[in-house]
Amino acid sequence: MGVIFIPVGLVTLRASHCVIIHSMVVEIVDRYDIDCVPEPSRMDKVSYIQDDSIPKNCSRFMKVHKYMKAPIYIYYQLDNYYQNHRRYVKSRSDKQLLDGQKYHDTSSCQPVESNNNRPIVPCGLIAWSLFNDTFKFIREGAELIVNRKNIAWKSDRGHKFGKNIYPFNFQNGTLIGGGKLNPEIPLSDQEDLIVWMRTSALPSFRKLYGRIEEDLDVDDVVVVNLMNNYNTYSFGGKKKLVLSTSSWLGGKNDFLGHACVFVGCSSLSLAIIFMLLHVKYRRPYGDMSYLPWNRKSFSG
Repeated sequence: MGVIFIPVGLVTLRASHCVIIHSMVVEIVDRYDIDCVPEPSRMDKVSYIQDDSIPKNCSRFMKVHKYMKAPIYIYYQLDNYYQNHRRYVKSRSDKQLLDGQKYHDTSSCQPVESNNNRPIVPCGLIAWSLFNDTFKFIREGAELIVNRKNIAWKSDRGHKFGKNIYPFNFQNGTLIGGGKLNPEIPLSDQEDLIVWMRTSALPSFRKLYGRIEEDLDVDDVVVVNLMNNYNTYSFGGKKKLVLSTSSWLGGKNDFLGHACVFVGCSSLSLAIIFMLLHVKYRRPYGDMSYLPWNRKSFSG
């Protein structure tokens, strides 16, 4: 196993950093959750984010240090956000996402199951906490068009979210979680929701927001006009905006490569240890006379 996993891990690590044309995978990462809070409100960020009377618009500047070939993927990254919490993960109804109000057993969605004795579609904590920061990108005074189509898995769009199921009674309660949904667009076309509903296994994760289908040159400055709506301050979370190119393996992600190298090295080390133990403490051969067909007969 070690002989297999170590080379696979090294190839994966290289692919994570290099695209086919042998240029580096380029990433620009900008943490904005602190700087986008006005100075007077930084002592109480929770009150700021919950106060609808305070404008949440913010501008950031992202400088391109290396040439970025289109498509350039836009991700939002959340840290210290435990989407894998048992209660959070279970708070959804896959059958309701597909069949809508025809499916009545939504007890798994508690505590976001209904409002004013009417069902919520989509129900559950995952949908209720939908990420709702928005971004606009400007270069040299011209807006960069962001393609937000096909950001979700095709299998999810086609088989897990109903084509004739529309949001109903969503975010109409007194406590608003995250983003709202357009009630005139079916769930199968609400790709922000579909991306968000595919929960992460780790507390630090990225989700695809869209694609810029124009190249960015060295020293370009991209102005990002964003709306800092999403509340991560209540639990000490972080928000980052990521622009990234990709390779055949996807974006810059070293986890798979490091995991393969670790498994390979561990397997190789254990193999060497067991071989040395076998050589030093060799098991003695058994006494052949004790085999059944070599035993003497004591009958008579």
